[in-house]
Amino acid sequence: MGAPARGSRATWRAATPALAVLTGLAGAAGLAVTGRQVIRRQAASARAVIGKPLGERPHAADRTYKKSYGEPLQLLLLGDSIAAGLGAAKPKHTLGAQLAARVAKGTRRAVRLHTAARVGAETSMLRAQLAGLPPGYHADVAVVVVGGNDVIHRVRPSESRRHLAEAVAELQGRGTAVVVGTCPDLGALTAVPQPLRAMGRLASRQLAKAQREVTTELGATAVDLAEVVGPFFIAQPDQMFSIDRFHPSSAGYKRTAKAMLPSVLVALGLSAPEPSNAVR
Repeated sequence: MGAPARGSRATWRAATPALAVLTGLAGAAGLAVTGRQVIRRQAASARAVIGKPLGERPHAADRTYKKSYGEPLQLLLLGDSIAAGLGAAKPKHTLGAQLAARVAKGTRRAVRLHTAARVGAETSMLRAQLAGLPPGYHADVAVVVVGGNDVIHRVRPSESRRHLAEAVAELQGRGTAVVVGTCPDLGALTAVPQPLRAMGRLASRQLAKAQREVTTELGATAVDLAEVVGPFFIAQPDQMFSIDRFHPSSAGYKRTAKAMLPSVLVALGLSAPEPSNAVR
């Protein structure tokens, strides 16, 4: 996801489908406010609670993991601040680092991590991330986590889907296996008050469904993050979220990496059983 302060004003302003519901809620409560005013108040409250203590520079974790295992596999991370690891306490706690270490252990191969993901990125920015890769670079497997900022900035799911399809197809054209972590459940953000949180849950799940569909249509693997890690974030928010109460903590990234690992190993051609949370 992107930086909260940057996205909150644009996001949670008014999602048209929910205005009637919110207006009804306001009327039922006897408040002389419109649905739009309700959302503005909720957004202001969310900004005040969340703040922006992490900045926009995640830890740099790119290196070769388990060099002693020989010729490395190339692992590429694309997407937004979750893919970049914002919120992790140390470089080795980022999503990319935790995946690299686990893939190395699972394959007995060294793993070279390259993180092209950027804080604040929307799905439309995947193309630029691919264009910015070093000349001649080839990844064995790419992990894409994106979508939170699309929801926050009210990008239509159909548009997000199109941009994701283009990125997945380009990666496959380069001979890279692709694993997509679908949009996390924004309803897990307990720092965001209701009814704003319910709107976030609905929008993020709609986008995740679109991402899952297009990913599987192209023959890549989709991991439903809302399904496999969302319950942990809901049940243990103090542990799973970082100090901004928006991005994952080191523990949150560990849980996410463990959930995605089986799909990454399958994408690399190992004979591990297909995980129940993944769809191909």
